[in-house]
Amino acid sequence: MLDRRQLLTGVVGGLLGSLAMPGRTRAQTNTAQPAGAVALADRLSLLTSGRTNVLALSTPDGLVLVDSGAPELIDRLMASVQGLARGPIGTVFNTHWHAENTGANEALRQAGATIVAHENTRLWMATPTWLPADDRYRPPRPLAARPTKTFYTEGSMQAGGEHIDYGYLLEAHTSGDIYIFFRDANVLAVGDVASPARDPELDYLTGAWIGGRADALTRLVDLSNEATRIVPGYGAVMTRTELQAERDLMKTIYDRTVDRVREGDSAEDMRDAGVLKALPRTLTDPHRFLYDLQKGLWAHHNKLSPNVV
Repeated sequence: MLDRRQLLTGVVGGLLGSLAMPGRTRAQTNTAQPAGAVALADRLSLLTSGRTNVLALSTPDGLVLVDSGAPELIDRLMASVQGLARGPIGTVFNTHWHAENTGANEALRQAGATIVAHENTRLWMATPTWLPADDRYRPPRPLAARPTKTFYTEGSMQAGGEHIDYGYLLEAHTSGDIYIFFRDANVLAVGDVASPARDPELDYLTGAWIGGRADALTRLVDLSNEATRIVPGYGAVMTRTELQAERDLMKTIYDRTVDRVREGDSAEDMRDAGVLKALPRTLTDPHRFLYDLQKGLWAHHNKLSPNVV
């Protein structure tokens, strides 16, 4: 009997085979938006059928994707991708290494896609990682699921006349976060560096901290303009004003906590002191957020003021 992975791979393989059929022309392609897709521009769509946000740029030369959804929803995502395809999938960007954003990597790579990510994303996908919340190690991802092209600072490419810039966001959510900016469409994908619908996550084990997150959000604000649509890893498309508000929130929390961490406060101490009170947003799990924040600040103690205890 086939196990679940084999079954999903078979389903996805059939779908991807239909995407790359030789001789498929634009006239033969279904141009209607598939279920779970929202048009952001003439050729750029937001797919939500993989649970996390996936951007798809459709060009005569093939598709460019940003992220690949959760692993248990591969077949649903690929059904949405199939409805947009004019040719094979050429490039897939990974905004970071977490599984819910890279779930279909293996199937996409097997179909011939180039997977682009920061080098740190490749390293974390190749390394067994301790997960404290689950009290277990996460095994490395299969070689076929890992990025095939990595970079360190920034890069650019052309796809069907669309100019795409991408760059590193240092220690904002993980140590491998990147943005992808579709310049002509004026759409900026930021992964989980912005988090309008869920508590902001600081993956301190991979180097993230609140100072890095605030700095990264400032960089994204500077990249964008008032007409830019900002696509987070999960949740609704954001405006620049909403992105600025999240940056200001992170900066306020940083200012309220940095001295307390230097003085030895725990997450419970900071919570009891009310560092998250009177903010424009209420967190679902404030203790988890402050725990990760405190760990991240201690990991970056050399960036704080000199009177670290």
